[in-house]
Amino acid sequence: MKKVLTLVTVLLLVFTMSACKSDDDGVITIGANIYTFNDNFMNGVVRPELERYAEELGVELDVVDSEGSQATLNNQVDTFISKGVDVLAINLVDPAAAGTIIEKAKDADIPLILFNKEATVAGVMDTYDKVWYVGTDSAEAGIIQGQMMLNDWQANAAWDLNEDGVLQYVLLKGEPGHPDAEARTLESIKAFTDAGIAVEELAIQPSTTWSTTEAGDTMAAWLSTGWADTIELVVCNNDGMAFGAIQAMDNASVDIPVYGVDALEEALAKIGTGDMNGTVLNDGVNQARATIDLAINAANGVDILDGTTWVIDAPTGTKAVRVSYVAVTADNYSDFQ
Repeated sequence: MKKVLTLVTVLLLVFTMSACKSDDDGVITIGANIYTFNDNFMNGVVRPELERYAEELGVELDVVDSEGSQATLNNQVDTFISKGVDVLAINLVDPAAAGTIIEKAKDADIPLILFNKEATVAGVMDTYDKVWYVGTDSAEAGIIQGQMMLNDWQANAAWDLNEDGVLQYVLLKGEPGHPDAEARTLESIKAFTDAGIAVEELAIQPSTTWSTTEAGDTMAAWLSTGWADTIELVVCNNDGMAFGAIQAMDNASVDIPVYGVDALEEALAKIGTGDMNGTVLNDGVNQARATIDLAINAANGVDILDGTTWVIDAPTGTKAVRVSYVAVTADNYSDFQ
C-alpha cells in the first residue's frame, strides 16, 4: 500500500511540474513605459527600437504611456508586478521619485532597469542590488553643443549683430528639474564663457514636456517684443523645441542660428537645408538596445554585462551604462540619416 501511495505521489508531482512548464513558455517578460508618448525623442526613437530589438531577441515587451504623470507610472508598475513580469524597464516621469519605483521593485524582488531619466536623489540606487541605469552623461550633450556653437560663432563675425563682442541669446530649456535639461543649459553656455566670450541671456523658457508647440509660441512671443534684430543665437535643449523655434522664425521672416539635441530625422533634414545649424546625436537606438540587453541579463540572474559590449560607468560603481553623444553638423549630418 505504501508503494502505491508513493507512486501516486510521484506521478502527481510530475504532472504538477509539467503543468507549470506548459503555462510558462520560458519567454522573458519586460514591463516597460515611456514617460509620455508626446515626447518626440522617447516615442519616436527609443520606443520603436525597444519594441524592435525585444522582438529580435525573442522577449515579450509590454510598453505603456505614463502620460507625464508619476502617479500613473506608480500604478502601472503595480500592475506589472501583479502580472508577474520578470523585469521592469522604467523611464521615470519624475527623477526625484526613483526611490518609490526602486522600493516597489525591491519589495517584489524584480530586477529594475531605469533608462533615459536618471535618479536625482543621492544614494537611492544603492538601496537595491538589482537596479541599474541606462542613459547618457547629461553634461556631455551640453559640452558638445556648446563647442559646436562656439566654433561657428568664432567663424562667423556677422552673427554678432550689434558688433559688441557679446553673445545675446535665448534658450529653450525643456523640463524643469530634468537632469538633461539642467546640465545642457549649464554646459552649452559655459563653452563661451570658458573661451572668454561675454554672454547676455535675453530670456530662458522652461517647458513641461519639451514641447514643440510651446517652444514655437515662446519664440513667437520673443520675436514680437522687438528682439528679432537682437537675438544672435537660439539654444534649444532638444530638437523638438528647435522645430517650434524655427517655425516661429519662418513666420516672422527672420533667420537666426539655432541648435538642438537628439539628431531626429527632421533635424537632420533641416541641417541639410540650412534651416538648422547643428544638433547632438542622443543615441536613443543604443540606449534602447542597452536597456533590453541589461533587462534580459537581470531576468536571467547573470552578470549584467554578460554577452554585451556595454561598459559600466566607473564613477557610479556598478550601476550605470552610458551611451555617448556625437556632434552633428552640416559636414556629417548625412552619416546619420
